[in-house]
Amino acid sequence: MNKAVPKQFLLLENLPIIMHTIRQFTTSCKEIIVSLPTDYHSFWVDLQREHNFSVPHTLVAGGETRFESVKKALNYVAAEGLVAVHDAVRPFVSQKLIAECFDEAEKYGNAVAALPITESLRMADKDTNKQVDRSLFYRIQTPQVFRCNEIKDAYNQDYQPIFTDDATVLESQGGQIHLVKGEEQNFKITTPWDLLLAENLIKNTIRYS
Repeated sequence: MNKAVPKQFLLLENLPIIMHTIRQFTTSCKEIIVSLPTDYHSFWVDLQREHNFSVPHTLVAGGETRFESVKKALNYVAAEGLVAVHDAVRPFVSQKLIAECFDEAEKYGNAVAALPITESLRMADKDTNKQVDRSLFYRIQTPQVFRCNEIKDAYNQDYQPIFTDDATVLESQGGQIHLVKGEEQNFKITTPWDLLLAENLIKNTIRYS
C-alpha cells in the first residue's frame, strides 16, 4: 500500500477497515480475538476511542508471520467447539457466508471459503509455459473454520513456507479440506486498486448481510 500504517488501519467510509471486518462477525461468534503487532496495540486502543468502537474482543500480540499471529491467537481459544480465522482486510465478507462456513464445519470438521477460477491459466517453468485446466483450481478466501482441537494441534508444528493459510497447516497434518463457495465481494484489500474498489462499493451503498 505504501502507507504509513498497516492496511487494516486505513480508513474506509471514515472507519478503519478492520472495524468493518470485526462487525461482520458479531452475530456468528461468541468471542472475537484480534491479533495485532504489539507496536500498534496502543494505536488500536486510540482508534477505538476515536471512532467510538465498542465491539468486545480480546487483543493479542501478533507474530512476525501470519502463521505466528494465528498460533498466538489460538492460545486463547478453548479446545472444544469451532473457530474461524479471517483476514482483517476482507471487510465485505457477508454474515451469510460466515454462518454457512460454521454450519459446514460442524458437519465436515472444517470449511474453507473458495471461488472457482474464471480466467484462463498457464503454468510457467523457466522459458516454457503451458495451459492448465482451470476447473481444477480455486481461489482461496477466508473465513476458514475448523474444529478447535484439530487446528490447535496442527499449529503445534514448526512453520513452513508453504503455510500460506490455515487450510495448508491442517492439511500438512493429514486433514482433508472441505471447500465452501465464497463470494466475489469478499476480496482482500492489499493494493491501492483494491482500496479504490472498496471505496466504490461503499459509496454506492452496497452492503452485505
